[in-house]
Amino acid sequence: MIEDKLKALGLELPPAPAPVGFYLPVVRTGNLVITSGQLPIVAGKVVFAGKVGDALGIEAGQDAARLCCLNALAQIKACLGSLEAVTRVVRIEGYVQSADGFQQQPQVMNAASELFVSLFGEIGKHTRIAVGANELPLNAAVEIAVWVEAT
Repeated sequence: MIEDKLKALGLELPPAPAPVGFYLPVVRTGNLVITSGQLPIVAGKVVFAGKVGDALGIEAGQDAARLCCLNALAQIKACLGSLEAVTRVVRIEGYVQSADGFQQQPQVMNAASELFVSLFGEIGKHTRIAVGANELPLNAAVEIAVWVEAT
């Protein structure tokens, strides 16, 4: 079970965060489930704020990416009823609020990629984008959108 694997990693699936604007947090179309951008939010507050490479180091950026993934998984579970319905992690889109000259967005996003493979194994391998951004909503360090295929 995916949630058992989360617990073994010392992680817990949070409640699905409410959207911070006028949009749907997750949509299913056919077998695809796509989350909106998920921020590193706990209980309605951004817990990793600022630019990676300035206010935050790479490790904090990686922690923010993992938290974004947990929030995305919570959205996916809310949509599907169970993470066991996921048959493939298709794509992770990662945006890192980056200080000028910071070019290690792939290292930040590796934490997200590694988490999905740890949880889902071979079907957790995915395509990915890792982009540096000058600003992100609510000053979040990282924003991640996830695409999965499901039954």
